[in-house]
Amino acid sequence: MSAWTEGLQNAIGYMEKNLTEDIKVRDIAEKAYVSEFHFQRIFSVLCGFSVTEYIRNRRLALAARELTGSDAKVIDIAIKYGYDSPDSFTRAFTRFHGITPSAAKGKGALLRDFAPIKIILSLEGGTMMDYRIEEKAAFTVMGRKRSFTNESAYQEIPKFWKEHMTDGGNETVCGMFGLCIDSDGSNFDYLIADNYLPWKDIPDGYETRTLPAGTWAVFPCKMKNLQDTNTKMWKEWLPNCKDYKLGGNYNIEMYAPPCKEDILESYCEIWLPIEKA
Repeated sequence: MSAWTEGLQNAIGYMEKNLTEDIKVRDIAEKAYVSEFHFQRIFSVLCGFSVTEYIRNRRLALAARELTGSDAKVIDIAIKYGYDSPDSFTRAFTRFHGITPSAAKGKGALLRDFAPIKIILSLEGGTMMDYRIEEKAAFTVMGRKRSFTNESAYQEIPKFWKEHMTDGGNETVCGMFGLCIDSDGSNFDYLIADNYLPWKDIPDGYETRTLPAGTWAVFPCKMKNLQDTNTKMWKEWLPNCKDYKLGGNYNIEMYAPPCKEDILESYCEIWLPIEKA
């Protein structure tokens, strides 16, 4: 078992043991030996849902079992699984199960289960994946920033790009980079950015960020394969990389000028900061 697989197993075990406690994502990430920023992104890619969604769904599944298998009061179950009031618990329970907690106590109530994640060793890989290791000097970008939660990022970032390209923002920043930078672990800043030219003024609504010198794993691909490359990077390349571990709490997508014939054929890269293991 690799260190990454072992860390992920530790993190899952920690969540399962503490579902009735106030779980902090940073504490979960420590069990996986990575930062809160990277853990949330990796978990979402591998599992298809966020860390907070997993915890919420597991709690609601267990709460339903207790409601149907005991004489416990709804308010006691609500408090046990981290809800401040019966009303907030009822709303969440109803969204998940389709019936209220009171109705769940009835005979024959149809409920929804959500099983814990298990790591199963299986044959994977066997596919080609291009990458290179590069040493890059420190560099500064200028961009337009917006903050996102890990839960909403996949839906909201494309909207941000669309807004930028349609409101004239692309005349100031073409969008050579899509830059994710950790802000507080639960949220991150996303910049649509270009290389900063220090002799030019920084317009209102834009800012600069400097990325330190360091080592990067660079994954070239085409726009049509970007999400697939991102998934393989986290799911196959990283767990099998023995020489390097994750570096800084940021990562970059680099976009070349779009292909005029077909934008999906445009060249792009994913840059992942790494350091010697």
